[in-house]
Amino acid sequence: MLATAGVLALGMVAGGYLLGDGLRRSREADRAVTVRGLAEREVTADLATWTIAYSATAEDMGSAQASVDHDSQEIRAFFAGLGFPAEALQPTGVNVSTSTDNGITRFTVRQRMALRTTDIKRAQDAVKRQFDLVRRGVMLEEGSGMAYTFTGLDKIKPEMVAAATKDARRSAEQFAQDSGTGVGGIKNATQGYFEVTARDGDGGGGWGVSDTPFKKVRVVTTIDFYLR
Repeated sequence: MLATAGVLALGMVAGGYLLGDGLRRSREADRAVTVRGLAEREVTADLATWTIAYSATAEDMGSAQASVDHDSQEIRAFFAGLGFPAEALQPTGVNVSTSTDNGITRFTVRQRMALRTTDIKRAQDAVKRQFDLVRRGVMLEEGSGMAYTFTGLDKIKPEMVAAATKDARRSAEQFAQDSGTGVGGIKNATQGYFEVTARDGDGGGGWGVSDTPFKKVRVVTTIDFYLR
């Protein structure tokens, strides 16, 4: 009986130790730190689009349409003179409206043409000379600004995610050093969305105001690192 009691007591001690050690290991395994990593890169846009809106008003439909047709010819001549191929410029919409003032009906024809090009330097030169269109008699309406787009995001995503992850680990290692612990593997990770903004903070827009081809790509990742 004494031997049996001794074995039971030893088993209880061993079981208690294993249970306590298991709980300690479990708590250590759950220790983690949540940090954010940032990656930024400056890029240059590779696509330029310029929607040009213009209109003409007259007391008869034919005169208004003839004026718009003349403006369309002047716009095409303007871009051809800058070296753009004819297919870079395409009509994108037309609208006709009427108004009555003192019994007189007037017709307004609005036209839109869009320039689409990957020649960023030539597009910038066109924006600088856009007042030449006004000199040609083209009445530019609001919303006729150039917009620049960066389309190569998929090519730089992997490198930027890796850079953001490294930045997050540096933050975790600093935290671990300050708290007297070490950094283990990744417990959880969340990739934030990629944001493309104007490099200098002003994206332009509005009548006669050009966007900038110089962009900044930014991504923030949130990562949980185990602490050991």
